[in-house]
Amino acid sequence: MGGPIVHALRGIDLKVLAGEYLGIIGPSGSGKSTLLQVLGCLERPTSGLYRLNGTDVSALSDTELSRIRATQIGFVFQTFNLIPQCTVRENVAMPFFYQPNPPTDAERLVERAIERVGLRDRGHHLPAQVSGGERQRAAIARAIVVNPAVLLADEPTGNLDSRTGADILLLFSTLNEAGTTIVMVTHSREASQCCHRVLRLTDGLIAGQEEMRS
Repeated sequence: MGGPIVHALRGIDLKVLAGEYLGIIGPSGSGKSTLLQVLGCLERPTSGLYRLNGTDVSALSDTELSRIRATQIGFVFQTFNLIPQCTVRENVAMPFFYQPNPPTDAERLVERAIERVGLRDRGHHLPAQVSGGERQRAAIARAIVVNPAVLLADEPTGNLDSRTGADILLLFSTLNEAGTTIVMVTHSREASQCCHRVLRLTDGLIAGQEEMRS
């Protein structure tokens, strides 16, 4: 017999506007990561409706979801998730390998993403040959190379020292000011203060929200 059913999320009603910078906070087990996985089409909601850019993604096939993840969503993880045997440039280019018809100017897009995060001189280095902050920048470049509709970040500064973390938050703010929609899970008060709006989750529910800045 299976174990007890766990309701990670309980009737979340959420709208994220284009160009918004949304923070999600809450204790461990509150549903933050699950919500991010649903938004990123990594998990399917067991009920309800999820629209991304007007498309109901709740009932799409695995192939269709993979295509959406490859073209409309960028992920930034706390642990970077870079392929150690690949250079920074090769890691940044990885999303194009999952597209059935990658753009003809993919190489230019990779170079542009690398330059946007300040790694122009690090493209040929392996992840082990660059600093933790530079690895996170490479992960951000990989996430934005396809010009996604939304950038999802799960504790993007959690493994970084305070100065490097501040640099990453400044980069996020620059990306948001350029039009990128960002949803960020964080335990950091400093990080949440960069957001337009912050949701607080408790036991799979939105327990409150705070407007931080316009």
